[in-house]
Amino acid sequence: MSDSLKALEAAFRKEPYAQIFGLEIVEIEPGRAVVRMKTTQKMNNIFEMVHGAAIYSLIDSAFELTVNSHGTVAVALSLNVSYLNAAAPGEVLLAEGKEVNKSPRISACEIRVTGEGGRLVAICQTLAYRKKDPLPFL
Repeated sequence: MSDSLKALEAAFRKEPYAQIFGLEIVEIEPGRAVVRMKTTQKMNNIFEMVHGAAIYSLIDSAFELTVNSHGTVAVALSLNVSYLNAAAPGEVLLAEGKEVNKSPRISACEIRVTGEGGRLVAICQTLAYRKKDPLPFL
């Protein structure tokens, strides 16, 4: 693993928002990241299912890691999420982000959220603006 990926992983482990949701990096490499979240009842909506905003947080974190995995700052331009199946409290969710196109300024990614048994929970298409600045913690 490169020094920049190690630094990105260390920064993510310290990120307060990721700690609130118990988000963990499963895999990370240039242009790809897998993030894990064990859902809890505190993430429930009024229907006793995992709230879409909790799933969105998982998606956004996988996106953040995927587009910043090259060692330079990338910031979100858009995320388009489709929720396909409900997630139950206590279920472990995985979000896999893959960069599908990268130009000097724009990165396009797909993020897939799966639940137990590989059930597809949500899909997301994203765009990020790639700045020239190195990650500030390198």
